Amino acid sequence: MAKTQGKVITCKAAVAWGPKEPLVIQDICVDPPQKMEVRVKILYSSICHTDLGAWTGVNEAERAFPRILGHEAVGVVESVGEGVKDVKEGDYVIPVFNGECGECRVCKKEESNLCEKYHVDPMKRVMVSDGGTRFSTTTIKDGDSSQSQPIYHFLNTSTFTEYTVLDSACVVKIDPKAPLKHMSLLSCGVSTGVGAAWNIANVKEGTTIVVLDWVAEGAKARGVSRIIGVDANPSKFDKGKLMGVTDFINPKDLTRPAHEMIREITGGGVDYSFECTGNVDVLREAFLSTHAGWGSTVLVGIYLTPRTLPLHPMELFDGRTIIGSVFGGFKAKSQLPDFAQQCMKGVVKLEPFITNELPFEKINDAFQLLRDGKSLRCLLQISKFLSK
Repeated sequence: MAKTQGKVITCKAAVAWGPKEPLVIQDICVDPPQKMEVRVKILYSSICHTDLGAWTGVNEAERAFPRILGHEAVGVVESVGEGVKDVKEGDYVIPVFNGECGECRVCKKEESNLCEKYHVDPMKRVMVSDGGTRFSTTTIKDGDSSQSQPIYHFLNTSTFTEYTVLDSACVVKIDPKAPLKHMSLLSCGVSTGVGAAWNIANVKEGTTIVVLDWVAEGAKARGVSRIIGVDANPSKFDKGKLMGVTDFINPKDLTRPAHEMIREITGGGVDYSFECTGNVDVLREAFLSTHAGWGSTVLVGIYLTPRTLPLHPMELFDGRTIIGSVFGGFKAKSQLPDFAQQCMKGVVKLEPFITNELPFEKINDAFQLLRDGKSLRCLLQISKFLSK
């Protein structure tokens, strides 16, 4: 890697050129990191529904093309910019979309993980330091002139590329002995879901919850006695059992609202519910599934505008509460390394979440698996392509 430090790297990336257009594997140029930035060689990257939403362009205000998507990954530091002290060349790291500078008033408070400068921002598409990008198309010669086009960043990360550049606040060092394939899930899915159970809801042993996917594993680790999975895709149920789900409900099989059945079988409702889909109608069902007096609903999914909360203010007088969750409440740099160690010890099992593995050039197939509901996480091996 010493051969590339301080130089522009030409490498392979999957570039999104427009909403719903197939991603194009092509050569791009990646600039060296500037002050307080880190350039990382991506080893593995997985695909999340947030990537899918950005690719389809469901929220027009967030569109920016051409763009390199991806935010769940693991890699190795190739070089660092001026001022970076906490990681160095050769360190294994995971990129995070919700950074931690450690210096702002929010980072210094326990109550929030939304760093003032590097918190998640779906509208952000350039670097903080100079408002520019570190990606561009390779030079195209046109007569005596040459041209290249900037390529936008995504969620502070952009991991569908051999090399990426991130603000140092969005890079977390991990144990080099960690199972690297699995560590990519800590960039988003598992940390977001498990953290929602541990840090936001603080679920207790012996309680009951309604959820599916990421949160279930964390709830299981905390001794939750009953985990009810609600999903219209029955193929997810077998996988859910491995994560601790004890009961399954397919809303398509019901002749009445799901919350009515849940309140019936639990004797009034669950202690906690977790809404992971970003669907406000499902959110209402999750809210009404909780027990009056103390039930709590945690929002984990990403919601589209202009829909608003489908609740009447008086419904909160029943004692139920509702709260949002970003990155599971984890402060990236100060808390994620310890969580990674817990995962290595088996407190939370990561392997069941990886349902598919494909080479980088099959990234469009991986997107289709997610769209078809046939994948929880499809892992892409990015490092197959060698930089030039």
